[in-house]
Amino acid sequence: MTKSPISRDVIKFTCRLENKPSKIKQLRICILSYRSNPYCGGQGVYVKYLSKALKELGHKVDVISGEPYPELEDGINLIPLPGMNFYGYKRVRDALRDRGIKGFIDLYELVSYNTGGFPEPLAFGLRALKYLLKHSTRTYDIIHDNQSLSYGLLFLCKRYPLVTTIHHPITRDLRLALKYEKDFFLRLLIRRWYIFLRMQKRVAPRLPFIITVSNVSKEDIAKDFNVPFEKIFVVHNGVDIEKFRPIPSILPDPYRLVATASADVPLKGLNYLIKALALVKKSYPEVSLRVIGRPKQGGTTERLIQSLGLEESTSFVSGICDEELVREYAKASIAVIPSLYEGFGFPAAEAMSCGKAIVSTTGGALPELVGNAGLLVPPGDPKQLANAICYLLANPKLQREFGKKARARILEKFNWRLAAIKTVEVYKKAIEHHVNC
Repeated sequence: MTKSPISRDVIKFTCRLENKPSKIKQLRICILSYRSNPYCGGQGVYVKYLSKALKELGHKVDVISGEPYPELEDGINLIPLPGMNFYGYKRVRDALRDRGIKGFIDLYELVSYNTGGFPEPLAFGLRALKYLLKHSTRTYDIIHDNQSLSYGLLFLCKRYPLVTTIHHPITRDLRLALKYEKDFFLRLLIRRWYIFLRMQKRVAPRLPFIITVSNVSKEDIAKDFNVPFEKIFVVHNGVDIEKFRPIPSILPDPYRLVATASADVPLKGLNYLIKALALVKKSYPEVSLRVIGRPKQGGTTERLIQSLGLEESTSFVSGICDEELVREYAKASIAVIPSLYEGFGFPAAEAMSCGKAIVSTTGGALPELVGNAGLLVPPGDPKQLANAICYLLANPKLQREFGKKARARILEKFNWRLAAIKTVEVYKKAIEHHVNC
């Protein structure tokens, strides 16, 4: 694909931020990620694009990952670290048949999973520690953990310079999940699943350097995980600005909305958007909503759509590639971000990069990301969400202005080369700190 003049300008701009980054000593970087599929969550997107950008700066990158594995650029070494991968099987006995129990870590995963826990962060961290101690001839200048916050990191940071990315504290997810679940026994199950947070709260304050992706996340990490401000460095995520781009040849439907809900959970606020859609239809009967994601079969989202009679106005699509996702954005006039909380907000950033006008809540870091490129409303308020959508539907000129501002904002502030340059600056601090300790 031919690169646009705008993206070349971005590369020049980010190069000026670093004094000739090509002359920086090549770092040997090891990224740890307990699950890394780029199509089912922000952590996989982070690993894929940050490793690529670090490689393009001239550094050597290995990624040690549990399943599902990441998609990596040629020249980046993937070191698979398989676990029991119970979430990849329909039945526990199928996983046991294929993998067997080979040691204590496997047994821990089995017991935790069968009792409603989420064992992957702890289990992966212990496996990574075991692997790195066993293969001590693999020398790295820096270890970069992608939010496992496992006990294993406390041992690794004594041996290697260590940086950990916390996208946002999962305590926020837990609070929202409990807030919107009234059933006593389901609340117990939710608490059990999030029990790994006890480990993360113990580990985070003892880690020397933490990267997070927004100023809001920095404040929340400091508060919820009791981490001193001076240990936390904000490095905004980027967007693949070549892939996520406007497509002028596709004329958008003037009454089509698009939203992304990678998980059908209260945190994403999809039910509030469904309620807002019902209100918008009173003024704009032609309006439709395309959701990138899949609702739980028979879940609250499906029941709400049926109760409001919105079956013909709402459609879902999932499992699509990035190019198809870009085309979905191109077909819509407005991208809606109804989330109650986002530590960053990849769906908003990708829609902005595609030149879409944005209606977003103020949940978490979304105002920091959206800036002046869209309309902002309080989270959890269908009426205000509907009012903002109606206002933009009535103002096509404002939609175009917001779309241009959105694309320009992403190009200037949220690209992966800039993220990699700033990440390397944190690496340097961690390496210097480790040497002097």
